[in-house]
Amino acid sequence: MKVAPWPKELADRYRTSGLWRGETFDDMLRSRAADPRVAARIAVIDTTTTLSYRELDEHVGRLAAGLVGLGIGRDERVLLQIPNRADYVIVVFALFRIGALPVFGLPAHRETELVGIADAAGAVAIVTPRRIGAVDHHALAETVAARVPSVRHIIAADDLASLYADPVDHDRSDPSEMAFLQLSGGSTGIPKLIPRTHDDYLYSVIRSNELCGVTADTVYLATLPVAHNFPMSSPGILGALYVGGTVALTESPTPSVAWQMVERAGVTMTGLVPPLARLWTETAEAGTDFDLSTLRTVQVGGARCPDELARRIGPALGVTLQQVFGMAEGLVCYTRLDDPEDVITATQGRPMSEADELRLVDEDGEIVTEGTGFLETQGPYTIRGYWADRSPESFAPDGWYRTGDVVELTPEGNLVVRGRGGDRVNRGGEKVSAEELEEQLLAHPAVRDAIVVAVADKFLGERTCAYVIAALDDEPPTLPVLRKFVRESGLAEWKLPDVVKVIEQFPETGVGKVSRKRLRELLAQN
Repeated sequence: MKVAPWPKELADRYRTSGLWRGETFDDMLRSRAADPRVAARIAVIDTTTTLSYRELDEHVGRLAAGLVGLGIGRDERVLLQIPNRADYVIVVFALFRIGALPVFGLPAHRETELVGIADAAGAVAIVTPRRIGAVDHHALAETVAARVPSVRHIIAADDLASLYADPVDHDRSDPSEMAFLQLSGGSTGIPKLIPRTHDDYLYSVIRSNELCGVTADTVYLATLPVAHNFPMSSPGILGALYVGGTVALTESPTPSVAWQMVERAGVTMTGLVPPLARLWTETAEAGTDFDLSTLRTVQVGGARCPDELARRIGPALGVTLQQVFGMAEGLVCYTRLDDPEDVITATQGRPMSEADELRLVDEDGEIVTEGTGFLETQGPYTIRGYWADRSPESFAPDGWYRTGDVVELTPEGNLVVRGRGGDRVNRGGEKVSAEELEEQLLAHPAVRDAIVVAVADKFLGERTCAYVIAALDDEPPTLPVLRKFVRESGLAEWKLPDVVKVIEQFPETGVGKVSRKRLRELLAQN
């Protein structure tokens, strides 16, 4: 398998200390469904479907048999593009059961992203509903399959029952082997795939549960796209399922939709990105007839939560705020539920595991002992390399992961995120690669050159600003024209430029490189 292993001494340490338990995700579901105290409890609920643990396990077993009947085998990769529905959970666990590897795409991905993901993973199948909203996802999958030779099957997520077969026995997966592939938040057209094992990811889930107070009475609402690491495992849907709690799913995170599920399912916990947290807070402050009294904890992550918003969330929603800072590659930090208010509202928490190791370095890789620095980390759930050894520069020579985040460490060990060192725009929790967007803009005949930087935004945290040099002085490209062009190139909506500024030439550094810092300064002056 194309996975960089942990050094033997670290792997041995994690096992002997009990961090890696030798358990698989299929073990987890089977044991809950077989436990008479848990089997009849509600495992998953969405707007149309309610499944107990026993029923979920039965669906998983029948779909697993059907997938094997299609010829999908162990270690083969299957690209998922399923919104927040019960079907998502069934498909993921059916793939776990047969030892195939889910590849977690997003419903918002379009042709460019999906082709890159499927090709990089060597996906043999795509699972997607026929439609999501106005988009024909079956046609989209057919386009991807035509461009990626490895894809043999397109499976309709809204007709899984047609594949069901009598359950059969399957070989148990090795807990130390890969369980699935996630996408890096900074993925470009040729995405970086993140290999996660049962051992490392389950440890992350279990430890998150301990810090977040997740019990069998927890009803976790996944209202962010559940393919993201945050709603999947921090503690997310997997955390709730691990302890015999309930997972509630909505396809829309807006209060008018999500709060209906809060009432219906008695939701106790959810996770939001800052723009959604602001919307929920402002809606609650204006007054609502929805009963949110069961909601106890709201996590905010994906991007830094502004301090002023953090102070308002708890009082407005009647909850405890928990800030989350982490990455799909590994490290997750939490504020603790009993932290003082100034820690909860003004920091992004501290590492969840005593086995997490952190260091701050400067631009030359030298250790920083005071102030801010680039965060590097290693630990029992932080990967040592991307799938197929992509982007080796993201890892230090000793294997530590270079997060690209600029952070400050408080004396108490909490992190304060100060920004990004790389060329990514964190647009409301969705990461936009400057390089990818620049490539698309440069394909437009009216654009001679393009540089993408972040511009601060009250609601999204950051928006995308494209500085462009026009190919012809008398025909400068406009924002509507470039947005339409990028959209038609097949990129997701969140990757479109929010601002376009035409400039005669780019400022340069002393070594002749374009100064993104100066471009950001120009934005601040306007």
